[in-house]
Amino acid sequence: MDNVFELVVFLGNPGDQYARTRHNAARILLEYIPSVNTLNWKDKFHGRIAEYGVGASRARFLIPETYMNISGKSVAAAMSFFKFKLERVLIVHDDIELPFGRLAWRTGGGMGGHNGLKSIRDSIGSSDFSRLRIGIGRPSQGTVQSWVLGRFDPVEESALSIILNAAASQLTDALAGRSGVHETAESVTVYISDNKTGGAR
Repeated sequence: MDNVFELVVFLGNPGDQYARTRHNAARILLEYIPSVNTLNWKDKFHGRIAEYGVGASRARFLIPETYMNISGKSVAAAMSFFKFKLERVLIVHDDIELPFGRLAWRTGGGMGGHNGLKSIRDSIGSSDFSRLRIGIGRPSQGTVQSWVLGRFDPVEESALSIILNAAASQLTDALAGRSGVHETAESVTVYISDNKTGGAR
């Protein structure tokens, strides 16, 4: 099976103040993808872009350097330049609708209140793109905005390596054209916490 994705977009906010926040889960995932630190990143398309290879397969990784709510500007520019078809685009993002510790793949569907996804939909004129969703859970108190822009708590932070290593494995399987969970619409639990506070469940 050939690599189905030619453009992989890692959503998040630029700047050190957002680096370890829940909304930047997709950007943090990059740290767990093999050999990503050797890539030749270029400043283009209102972001940073590099070519990534798994075996004979090649894809471009894009990190929008806009803020989350205008991520579509970066995605649309890259898609237009390379003439990528929508079905060849994968968006990696945090998802409050999934409990912390769960991963899910989906094509199309609603935006779930995610401003980055909304911006992409509005910029490219469709919501029928594929997504790798990284669960961050909902807050038990406080606002959604303060939750997603807040840092992972110590229990969550200690579990991130388990979750994001699993996500990296799923992603590289998809890029290499190997069969895997990316071919289903089911969510997969990769970590369960006994912590009953916040979204770690």
